[in-house]
Amino acid sequence: MMRAGKILVVDDDPDIVEVLGDRLVSQGHTVRGARDGLEALKSIREHPPDLILLDLQMPRMGGLELLRKLDEEGERDLTVVVITAVGTIERAVEAMKSGAYDFITKPFNPEQVTLTVSKAMERTGLRRTNRMLRDELHGHEVEPIGASSAMKEIIDTARRAAASKSTVLVLGESGTGKEVLARSIHTWSDRRVSPFVAVNCVALTEELLESELFGHEKGSFTGAIDRKPGKFEVADEGTIFLDEIAEIRPQLQAKLLRVLQEHRFERVGGTSPIQVDIRIIAATNRDLTQEIAAGRFREDLYYRLNVITLKMPPLRERPEDVPILAAHFLDRISQETKRQVGSISPAALEALKRYDWPGNVRELENTIERAVVLGSTEEVLPEDLPSHVLETSRADGEEDCAFFHGEVKRFKAQVIRDALRRAGGHHRKAAGFLGLNPTYLSRLIRNLGMKD
Repeated sequence: MMRAGKILVVDDDPDIVEVLGDRLVSQGHTVRGARDGLEALKSIREHPPDLILLDLQMPRMGGLELLRKLDEEGERDLTVVVITAVGTIERAVEAMKSGAYDFITKPFNPEQVTLTVSKAMERTGLRRTNRMLRDELHGHEVEPIGASSAMKEIIDTARRAAASKSTVLVLGESGTGKEVLARSIHTWSDRRVSPFVAVNCVALTEELLESELFGHEKGSFTGAIDRKPGKFEVADEGTIFLDEIAEIRPQLQAKLLRVLQEHRFERVGGTSPIQVDIRIIAATNRDLTQEIAAGRFREDLYYRLNVITLKMPPLRERPEDVPILAAHFLDRISQETKRQVGSISPAALEALKRYDWPGNVRELENTIERAVVLGSTEEVLPEDLPSHVLETSRADGEEDCAFFHGEVKRFKAQVIRDALRRAGGHHRKAAGFLGLNPTYLSRLIRNLGMKD
């Protein structure tokens, strides 16, 4: 199904405007007409179109002059299809060098017109999506924060990697800031004006993830009522971040390998290859060498991904970064919540520094947000912190901590086993008993080292 939109037909022949207009209206488009470039400029300013069908030979202002004018006025992003006679293809090529997207020839072939307009409207949709993604990210770009030697080394390596086109693999526990680092690499690169697209590979089933990444053609599966571009198309000329890449099944890994090797793919149900220029950054909290040994991850894909590897250290290994991160989160969250909380008391800060942060930077951020929202003074006090942050301390001794965390893991495992026994081994039903998302339960089972 062709994407409907607003189309401006610019031609000094009223019959051509009428013929094209009738055909396009019958396909669901809204059509306006203009007799020359000057009328077209006025129409564009008053009623911005999604697509312009533009004749080259017109009085007052011709098509090439209009293209130059649009370029001068910063309207280069408009999608323009040139109308030309069969004998003047050279002028159409000249127009495409000036910014036109494609051309159609007179006399018109109805199928050619439909196909060209469909492709042009799809391009308009993709460009609009790209702009929306860039606008969504504007003002939310946060660089990795830390004064520890480990973080300084990672940031330095990441900045140098950003200047290349190489694939980057980011390793580290959950909550260490892998996506923040990936966004920063994109921001530091020459792709910064193009989209950064993040895909959570664990949040979707294999079938949905394939459609999400590669897109699909109309009718390719039940529910595919229209053609849909995938994340790789949306990320063209930019960066795609594949979070939790170890969760992708081997069959889909083969398609991903082809994208890495050839930078092209087909939509689900499609046969025409789509070429893209993208930079891939992948992340995982799992040991990929162990996944390869277990047969769950392709070795050839691992070597394609493992060009530049960055390992984010857990927060417990860089306690000197806790005060810096806490101050950053306090400043940002205070502004967002419009609370006048300007500092953290020495006692509260000492408690934050002593805590082990099993949830890493994400847990610290959530802790500061809780303190700002629930606190009643202009300073974060120890009583504003969760009890487990106050009670757990590395100062009590590493052995005591190891015993404590070991006991917690054993208790969690026992609760999950009891729920699975009640559910007859059915994970989704057990997740319901526990009030957990089934995907999160599966991740807990893996992290706790439990056998299915």
